[in-house]
Amino acid sequence: MIITCRKITKLLAALFGAISLCPLAVFSQAYPSKPIRIIVPFPAGGGVDYIGRIVGKGLSERLGQRVVIDNRPGANAILGLENLKASPPDGYTLAAASAGPLAVNPFIYKKLPHDTLKDFTQIANMVNYPLLLVAHPSLPVKNVKELITLAKAKPGEVSYASPGAGNSSHLANELFNAMAKVNILHIPYKGMAPAVVSVVSGEGHILFASIPSILGHVRAGRVRALGVGNAKRVPSLPDFPTVAESGLPGFEAYAWAGMIGPANMPRDIVMHLNKEIVAILNQKDVIDRMLADGTVPTPSSPEEFVAYMKSELKKWGDVVKLAGIKPE
Repeated sequence: MIITCRKITKLLAALFGAISLCPLAVFSQAYPSKPIRIIVPFPAGGGVDYIGRIVGKGLSERLGQRVVIDNRPGANAILGLENLKASPPDGYTLAAASAGPLAVNPFIYKKLPHDTLKDFTQIANMVNYPLLLVAHPSLPVKNVKELITLAKAKPGEVSYASPGAGNSSHLANELFNAMAKVNILHIPYKGMAPAVVSVVSGEGHILFASIPSILGHVRAGRVRALGVGNAKRVPSLPDFPTVAESGLPGFEAYAWAGMIGPANMPRDIVMHLNKEIVAILNQKDVIDRMLADGTVPTPSSPEEFVAYMKSELKKWGDVVKLAGIKPE
């Protein structure tokens, strides 16, 4: 059979026409064709690194490609997110990021080099990290209601420790101050570990701490648990009341982490990744492991994650203003 130039032209036109009608299918079938990198803008061993590695392992198994965790700490997560922003939006560079960098940094830095919503693609919310409000045993309070009464009777004399300005723990206590109309004094430390030591030793009176960092001290009687910052009790700690039910109705404060990518990622790749991440977070073994570690899985759609981030930006922006935290 003789194939003329005219026939070749027609064949190519038909081929390109078919491709143009189904670009999403072509992208989906091709992705991923090489290793995926997940940036964690914090040191190894923390809560965000924890979820990044769990989801990364699951994605590697489900997608059949190697997933590399790239820890890039520095400047309160700004350096890692700048690396993400500069990466191609092809689905091969992602980031596991938390409330601090995404919902708080915009209000504590005058010249943040990225916009939380415009410069990143929101793929999925992943986890909620409950914060446990604890007090040194020397403080004469057994619940949140008694803490509020004491703080009102002695303004500025009760202190709270935090891992540093702008941290979720810091803002949780400032939200507590605002809602309870009290003035509990802030004592910042460089990290959760020294903040925990402060309250265990009695130097600081109270602390909103991550559950893994404080639970051993609660069980040993070195600190007293007053309430969990979540709206509902933590499944692995059903005997611990929430702050809301033990004295401050409506209170809700916790840390969280989600998966994001560079801006303008193809929709089909976003949905493909979302589907796999949600499936990983819904696996029974993953749920059981997280709950045992005091972490609550919160898988979501991209649209739900965008709406949630907008609500968090509004909430914590208001808290920063109320607390008088000055941008750096």
